Amino acid sequence: MKLTSIQEKQIADKGISKETLEKQLYRFKNGFPGVLLNRPAKINDGIVPIKKLDADRLISSYESSRDQLDIIKFVPASGAATRMFKFLYEFLNTFNQNKQSINSYINNNKANDLFTFLIGRRDLPFYVEIMESIRRKNSDWFAKSKTEKETIFVTEVLSPSGFNYAAMPKGLVPFHKYKDRSASAFEEHLFEASIYASSNGKARLHFTIAPAFKDHFTAEFDRVRKAIEKKTQTTFDIDFSYQSSATDTLAVDSENNPIIFEDGTLFFRPAGHGALITNLNLLDADLIFIKNIDNVTISSLNQETCYYKKLLAGYLLELRSKTFAYLVILEKNNMEDSLKEEIETFLTGQLAAVLPKDYYKYKTEYQLEHLHHQLDRPLRVCGMVKNEGESGGGPFWVHNQRGELSIEIVETAQMDKHDARQKKIAKEATHFNPVDLICNVRNHKGKKYDLTKYCDEDTGFITYKSRQGKAIKAQELPGLWNGGMAYWNTVFVEVPLLTFNPVKTVNDLLKSAHQLD
Repeated sequence: MKLTSIQEKQIADKGISKETLEKQLYRFKNGFPGVLLNRPAKINDGIVPIKKLDADRLISSYESSRDQLDIIKFVPASGAATRMFKFLYEFLNTFNQNKQSINSYINNNKANDLFTFLIGRRDLPFYVEIMESIRRKNSDWFAKSKTEKETIFVTEVLSPSGFNYAAMPKGLVPFHKYKDRSASAFEEHLFEASIYASSNGKARLHFTIAPAFKDHFTAEFDRVRKAIEKKTQTTFDIDFSYQSSATDTLAVDSENNPIIFEDGTLFFRPAGHGALITNLNLLDADLIFIKNIDNVTISSLNQETCYYKKLLAGYLLELRSKTFAYLVILEKNNMEDSLKEEIETFLTGQLAAVLPKDYYKYKTEYQLEHLHHQLDRPLRVCGMVKNEGESGGGPFWVHNQRGELSIEIVETAQMDKHDARQKKIAKEATHFNPVDLICNVRNHKGKKYDLTKYCDEDTGFITYKSRQGKAIKAQELPGLWNGGMAYWNTVFVEVPLLTFNPVKTVNDLLKSAHQLD
């Protein structure tokens, strides 16, 4: 692609090389190889049943060692709340209260989400504040009709002159209502971190956010800090980072031609959560917990959900300890056959690794070299919940781009929807990825791994969008916990559904996990 001087300056300012640009264009024209599914990971076939773990021992081990560990909780939090309120926007844009009632609108449009929202609105965490504002603005409130009141309520939730929730980061929207206050998802992550991700009375959290909202997050932290530190007897060290513009990807038209703005610059788009591997790679700790901003619950349920975080952390520490011990032994170059077999069993039995087909034909020195190579990589333990129809990624055995069989978290967008066998394998999946990860990013000598070296770049995918009424194509980098961690040692553990309480739409706030009894 021949660039103009304006475009050359643009990509230089963003930190994008011409080679990267050409690679993106190549992908648009030729596509990504796609993930080749072998079979879904299931209980005792890639997923460890929780009953097989000695929970009390692992939790006790974690609790007794955590004050000697550097621990960080990493929370992707740059997403706006727009999708949470999408159906309310659709209502405001299409409803004409002069021609119909809200009830008839709901019936005619099968607007069940709107019905649920309006029926349950008194249980929303922001109901009281919304109503106080409305009554200040409408002195004739009690004289208005039911349709007028409900329309005004929705407008107050969304409009810039009201609370403008849909334009806010999801992390700053009130999620829960307590007797004395409402709490944002951001605040709940602080409280949760104090239970399982603190060390020596301090909890470190790193949030990836949109640059425009740093002051908003800082203000929210300042607002809740004193009260939550007093309640949890924990101090908090909060850090923020932004998705690097160097990870942005081109957008093209249906003919794969780059879209160019009137000022001559190229149209770039953020490349999905896979871009955050760059942010994660800047962190250095013994343990890094990863959890999405919208997956929190009310404080009274936290002890139960956090129990499983401690269990997974204890299991990771046990696996890490064995891994490190075996690496030390391998580096001494004095290996008995029985010990080599023990390491092979550990890799295949506990780390779900698959030895190469011709492994047993290798000379012993090459076998030991392979064992070392397989052990010496980042390690993650991932909670998996039973699939109850959630859209998104899940655990599968796949044939990766190196020709190896391995377990990975695969998104629906990565799968070949035109291949009947692949579709059948996808439908047989029993578990779902709730984004419940605990990571070890240091080797046995205490040096941090370069996480970008353990990413499968061929697992990105093309998405289809629209702009000004025209179809466009965009690209997403390999997902942070998908292809972005393809070459990590990965262990899946089944955890209960109670640990997964995402808020995808505002109506999810009406579920029991987000309501006080």
